[in-house]
Amino acid sequence: MTNDYIQALTIAGNDSDGSAGMPADLLSFFRRGVYGMGLLTSAVAGNSYQIEAAEIMTADFITQQFKTLAKDFHIRASKTGMLANAEVIETVAKNYQEVDFGPLIVDPVIITKHGAMLLEQEAYETFREKLLPMAAVITPNFYEAQKLTELPLADKSEIEHGAKLLQKLGAKNVMIKGRHDDAEQDVVSDYVLLENGEHFWLTEPYVHTNRVNGTGDSLSAVITAEIAKGRDVATAIKIAKKFVHQAIANPIEVGHQFGPINHWAPTDED
Repeated sequence: MTNDYIQALTIAGNDSDGSAGMPADLLSFFRRGVYGMGLLTSAVAGNSYQIEAAEIMTADFITQQFKTLAKDFHIRASKTGMLANAEVIETVAKNYQEVDFGPLIVDPVIITKHGAMLLEQEAYETFREKLLPMAAVITPNFYEAQKLTELPLADKSEIEHGAKLLQKLGAKNVMIKGRHDDAEQDVVSDYVLLENGEHFWLTEPYVHTNRVNGTGDSLSAVITAEIAKGRDVATAIKIAKKFVHQAIANPIEVGHQFGPINHWAPTDED
């Protein structure tokens, strides 16, 4: 039957080197057995050294993509990635409320995993007010969680409290990703707080490598794919954590400097 095949959507930017953004999302969807679609919000000219140019899609074009997809497909879950400014965030939030594209997994893309701010303050405030409350699952990195909760997140108890604050802001399920920028660390621990109050930590060994581009994109994309397939949120998150760890622990040599994770690395579910 038409549209019986499981479909998921990424609402994100395109990285021309394929390491992150929409390409990483689509690779993750494919690896998890889901047909992936891409709603383009921006595009960058980049390689493993740097980003050299960027373009942001217009609000009208983003809106038209929503309308065009909604006419034809049965999208069962979606995720957001890079939404570059306040207008793009508002446009995505407004249009998402007018279509049925399933639960929305929000990868904030506010601050890099090294702590550099990616959004202007106006865009950040728009994200916090308009998009965060729509999240079935939100997956901030450590620095994004600090910004969103306005807490230092200095220890486990404060991280657990921060997850509750994110729920108060509207997100149903929260995954606060652990720091992974300390050369001395041995593990990476992520904290998960579910809508029903269940909570747990997920820990994997820390891998010392510069092949980590697309880590957050891929994690949220695997969660999206698994939810589209009918998995519960806890299971989807656990699968995604394992998937990304294996993709980092089995690197591929693409590019001369900061490379992608390896989406072809085998996992327990293969």
